[in-house]
Amino acid sequence: MTVRTRVAPSPTGDPHVGTAYIALFNLAFARKHGGKFILRIEDTDQSRSTPESEKAILDSMRWLGLEWDEGPDVGGEYGPYRQSERKDDYAQYAEQLIEKGHAFRCYRTSEELNELRDGIADLGRALKPSDLKLSEEEVAKRIANGDDFVVRMNVPEEGICVVDDMLRGVIELDWKMVDAQILLKSDGMPTYHLANVVDDHLMKISHVIRGEEWINSAPKHKLLYEFFGWDMPALCHMPLLRNADKSKLSKRKNPTSILFYQRMGYMPEALLNYLGRMGWSMPDESEKFTRQAMFDNFDITRVSLGGPIFDTEKLSWLNGLWLRELDSETFAQKFADWGLDKERLLPLIPHIQPRVETFADVVGLAGHFLGGMTVLTEASFVHKNLEQEQQVEILQFALWQLEAIRHWDRDEIQKRMFALAKDMEIKPKDFLNPLFIAIAGTNETISVLDTMALLGPDMSRARLRHAINVLGGVGKKKLKKMEKAYRGHDAAVEAVLSGV
Repeated sequence: MTVRTRVAPSPTGDPHVGTAYIALFNLAFARKHGGKFILRIEDTDQSRSTPESEKAILDSMRWLGLEWDEGPDVGGEYGPYRQSERKDDYAQYAEQLIEKGHAFRCYRTSEELNELRDGIADLGRALKPSDLKLSEEEVAKRIANGDDFVVRMNVPEEGICVVDDMLRGVIELDWKMVDAQILLKSDGMPTYHLANVVDDHLMKISHVIRGEEWINSAPKHKLLYEFFGWDMPALCHMPLLRNADKSKLSKRKNPTSILFYQRMGYMPEALLNYLGRMGWSMPDESEKFTRQAMFDNFDITRVSLGGPIFDTEKLSWLNGLWLRELDSETFAQKFADWGLDKERLLPLIPHIQPRVETFADVVGLAGHFLGGMTVLTEASFVHKNLEQEQQVEILQFALWQLEAIRHWDRDEIQKRMFALAKDMEIKPKDFLNPLFIAIAGTNETISVLDTMALLGPDMSRARLRHAINVLGGVGKKKLKKMEKAYRGHDAAVEAVLSGV
């Protein structure tokens, strides 16, 4: 059997270090066994998927050295490698399941589904086909009305599903907790579960190495393989990356974008080395090792199930080891490639060239484009019209608005910031001041809107989070209060954006 592994990211945001972590272990397993590693884009969520996000995923993975043998940009005999380009195939497989009695068309409305969920809330179980299926007469009526429907799978009402896992051995999961999963949405696009199984089969994936958050979905996938009469790949559920408090790694507590670490000046070799240490170790316990050394010594059974802590201080220490082992010429070249990258500098030049008289002036105007986190204190934010608490609110609300942007550009940033300022009844100049300080460390530089557009979403958002923490952060109780207040502002901003 030829070993074939894959990683299947969704292009719905910044490329996540968790994706790189799973990709690395899939690649290492494939290389150790002389197999193939496939990159597949799971863009079934058409409302959130963007070409920009897909490009960022491909660029960041390639920057890390996670090369793939087959994928949307390199081709392969089992393409296409974007799920949106395989839409008709999924519909055919869903129809096969319906014909065999393994799936059904569900015409339940959102209101009906909410009522059904309320009705079983105290029973400690998931929604089952018996809850969802309508009478033949009612189905005929809804068909005649042209009502929308989804395709759901039939799942057992009770019993135990046994799943074999390469790291965990036999896992027993109660069918009572497995819902009648939607396989095909009303727009004809598949959900992850159907597309994942069909694609893994058609692409001859032999081993599925994925995060442990997918354990509860394993019964659905195993059942689909049985419905289709296909052999199921071997399953291996990796431990999740964790924050220092053992919670799942999240951008609210740790920078999670690969692009952030690239912009911060980390070496890709060091970041990949660090991800390789997440739950796994070399036979000699060495902390610093190359990608090839990991591949040569890779043994999936050495993965520890304890949730590995993603510690940026430890990452920085390891990156320092890599940097200090470079000779002077290599160090200078790598620094120039990072800090003086022509493609990154060119968009900046039109903004600073009219403001300088000597090249020495560039440092003051552009230094924050080349550095990492801005050096800030609470005193940095002193403002004659804004109290500190109000500035925290501005920064947090602005951050939430920036996180909602799908296509990152200056016009979109400006529209959202100005609309938010207006709804908060704050003058734009005052509203933008804490953003200036958070992003640039000063308001004596080019427009903060231009700066954010040039810095990109990952670094801009990271600097706002950093500023919020410098100002004392936002606790859980305060966060809930702010979220409640923000909902009204968000609705107002969306109304402006939609032209209402």
